[in-house]
Amino acid sequence: MLFNSYAFILVFLPAVLVGFYLLSRGGNRTALLGFLIFASLFFYGWWNPRFLTLIIGSILVNFWIAGRITQGGDAGGRAWMWAGITANLGLLGYFKYAGFFVANLEAVLDADWQIPTIVLPLAISFFTFQQITYLVDTRRGLVPHHRFSEYCLFVTFFPQLIAGPIVHHREMMPQFADPGRFRFDWDNLALGLSVFFVGLFKKVVIADTMAGFATPVFAAAEAGAPIGLIDGWGGALAYTFQLYFDFSGYTDMAIGLALMFGIRLPLNFYSPYKATSIIDFWHRWHMTLSRFLRDYLYIPLGGNRRGRVRRHVNLMVTMVLGGLWHGAGWTFVAWGALHGAYLVLNNLWRALADRTGVPIPGGAWTARVLTFLAVVVAWVLFRADTMAGAGEILAGMAGANGTRLPHLTAEIKWREAYTQIAGLMAIVWLLPNTAQIFRDHHPTLPPERPLPDLTPRRLVVGWRPVRAWAYLAAFVAVASLANMSEISEFLYFRF
Repeated sequence: MLFNSYAFILVFLPAVLVGFYLLSRGGNRTALLGFLIFASLFFYGWWNPRFLTLIIGSILVNFWIAGRITQGGDAGGRAWMWAGITANLGLLGYFKYAGFFVANLEAVLDADWQIPTIVLPLAISFFTFQQITYLVDTRRGLVPHHRFSEYCLFVTFFPQLIAGPIVHHREMMPQFADPGRFRFDWDNLALGLSVFFVGLFKKVVIADTMAGFATPVFAAAEAGAPIGLIDGWGGALAYTFQLYFDFSGYTDMAIGLALMFGIRLPLNFYSPYKATSIIDFWHRWHMTLSRFLRDYLYIPLGGNRRGRVRRHVNLMVTMVLGGLWHGAGWTFVAWGALHGAYLVLNNLWRALADRTGVPIPGGAWTARVLTFLAVVVAWVLFRADTMAGAGEILAGMAGANGTRLPHLTAEIKWREAYTQIAGLMAIVWLLPNTAQIFRDHHPTLPPERPLPDLTPRRLVVGWRPVRAWAYLAAFVAVASLANMSEISEFLYFRF
């Protein structure tokens, strides 16, 4: 069920809130947990009920294995942990990567194997990662005893189930175990609705509008058409903002939904396009994925503890696998490898700057623009369906095919497109983000490390539960609902 659908906003959400309100008045925490688990499974099964068997089976198996890890001692616990990780990755590998690997083997061996079409279950990448962290931390002795109902809600909690944030058990399960959390609160409802409709506006008004400029360019590139300079940069920049407002919009909506039930989710975006380096970018973009890759892949590989060369190898491996997590395709592998190369160069540059003491020419704004351009180039690989399509876009951006493609010039009003792109660039570079607007009311869990705001203080106007903000929230809600005539999936649903 899509957050940006009338069925969710006008039927499912009100029904769940009413049920939550009635049960919270009775103070029966067990009933509340069961109700939210049922609602979350209903939400998940709306698209395809047969995948309920998959997620329920995954929960049962992983919780059972966690118990075996706890009881298995040192050697036995380690063996059970690896068995659980293998089972999770095997499930993910079958549904997400089997077709990709078979297709590549067919190409290498010149074979023609007939395999059935494998439908990718929603959220499998997200709930697989969450459960792997639970198993690994159980083996490390970092997981206290939890009831099965709390574990079920940790995996299935519908605000973050489909596309994150990738929540950690140490953040969520203490909240689920806290009796004071599960009670209806009008302040939480007001705050949650406000954050939710900001996210909905990002998705249906901004991201979907940008999709109208980006999609024709990438479709033309996949068809083999030469892409002009204006077309290439217009399509790449439009997708850059489409992806940001689509995914950060989803995350805002998830945060707002969780707040309505008294739960704080982790911060997942913090002005990533204001980053002054690629390292800084990954501290701000999809922060919960960056945390997972660091704690459960980069550090176990050795991190930066085994010398500079090994550190750079670990970075490359981590980012390539991070790219592959996003999708089964060579474009995602190339995107991850490019970001790995960016990070290696960034670390080498920092080491050189520390030794020589030479400042970056132009200061922070030069660094911000260069970082942004590097990210835009990488997003071309992320968006393209094939390497050939990505190559056409990048060639156009380099000016290899002239100024513009006649077909796209007729289809897209580039003057309007670039005007909107310029406006969005000003928004993401100058204005406060959602977390800053609502931060006085702590809508999210605090980040692990403090991040500089990078926004002039005079431009930060904080949300308050007053009439003016209520009117503004109502306007945003109406504008969003009016633009939902064509329901579009969130981009991260496909991952």
